[in-house]
Order: sequence, then C-alpha cells, then structure tokens
Amino acid sequence: MQLNLNKPICFFDLETTGINISKDRIVEISILKVYPDGKEETKTWVVNPEMPIPPEVTAIHGISDADVVDKPTFKELSKEIYTIIKDSDLGGFNSNRFDIPLLAEELLRADIDFDMKNTQSVDVQTIFHKMEKRTLSAAYKFYCDKNLEDAHSAEADTKATFEVLKAQLERYDELENNTKFLAEFSSHKKFADFAGFINYNKEGEECFSFGKHKGKRVVDILEKEPGYFGWLLNADFPLYTKKVLTAIKLRQFNNKLG
Repeated sequence: MQLNLNKPICFFDLETTGINISKDRIVEISILKVYPDGKEETKTWVVNPEMPIPPEVTAIHGISDADVVDKPTFKELSKEIYTIIKDSDLGGFNSNRFDIPLLAEELLRADIDFDMKNTQSVDVQTIFHKMEKRTLSAAYKFYCDKNLEDAHSAEADTKATFEVLKAQLERYDELENNTKFLAEFSSHKKFADFAGFINYNKEGEECFSFGKHKGKRVVDILEKEPGYFGWLLNADFPLYTKKVLTAIKLRQFNNKLG
C-alpha cells in the first residue's frame, strides 16, 4: 500500500545515551523520507554524543564510546538533518513522547529554530497500542508476519515502523490513509510543548500542567508572578518548553502594545 500524502513524511528512529530528553544525546539517527509519489530515501548517521554512553545502554543498542569517537557531532550534522525534515511531516514508534522531543532539543542546541506548528506527527506505537497493545517487534510479527532482525538498530527499527503503518492501514478500515487523520489518531492529550509541561484548556488556551500552578493559564501566572518566568527559564526544563514559554511571553507583550 502507498501512503496517501500531500507532503513528504519522514519516519525516523533514534538511539541515544539514555531516556532523559533534556540531558541525553543522540548516538544514531536513521531517517526514511517518503514522498507523495511513493519515492523513498533513507539516511543513517552514527553520532558522537560528546558524552559517555553508559554500558547498560550500549548493551541495548550495541553502540559504544569506541564506535562514536571519530564520528561527527550532532551540531555538525544538524543542518543536513534539518534540510531533510523541514518540509515534511514526522512519523515514528513512540516518537511523540520521545524521539521528536529529543530531536527538538538537539536541534535547538545546534541553534536551529525547530518548530512543529505546521508539522503533523504520526506515532505508529499509539495506533498499535490503541488497536493491539504490543511492542515494535510484536507489531512487526503481528502485522507483517516477519521477525524483526537487528532490533534496536535505528535503520531496522525505522523500516519496520514504516512497514507496520502500511500494514495497519491495510488491516483497519477505520484508519484513513492521510497524515492529518493518522496524526490526530496517534496523538495523546494535546500539549503546547513536547514534554507535556504546558497543555491546552477547553478554550484552547495554554495552561501549566504541573506544580503549584497546575491548571492555571500561563498568561495569568506570567502577569501575576513575573519572577516565575525567569525561574522557569533558568530551571532544568527542556529547551522547547522554554521556547514555547518565551513565545507566550512575547505574544502577551505584543498584545499589550497593540
């Protein structure tokens, strides 16, 4: 089955130094770019994370410090990677909760102003969990009747994810073959940032989803407690969360001027 696309979609997978979105780094990234005409392009990079890779993490994906010592850093690769994905929607397996947030952090650290405003994201894991509740290897076996060789290899996982999505579209009549539907179906609660610190209320207004101001509108708190904004920017929050907060602050300032 060919995906019904109105723009390219980049399926991608990351292998990393760990699971902390703010602190951990990419050690391998593979991107499968699928075009509306069905053409496919794959690129894979091993990345020097500029930090040690814990042995317990190496045991999972097989990439050690010795494997990355002479590889380019993410910043050195960032422009090439961004050029590939900037005109595309994004897809992956658990990508909404992990891969996209971590990729965004890496791009922002590389001084690339990454934004998801005009980008749909299709999380194949969420579709799978809503339909069957299993893992990628099980999904690959269930939908494609194939064993996933080289699991936790970014390229193998990326290709398997793409094949699983196509098989899901074949299997479930209720799934529409377009990126907008799949993105909405595979999304969880709508957040303004990737990490889930800022969500939307019923009126579509940004609210804090944590701490003493949970459920309160961001604009109200920034107005009443200006020092809270400074604390948030200096605290250990993801860069993309800080980017969203800064945008809200600037919007609030511009509204006052208007």
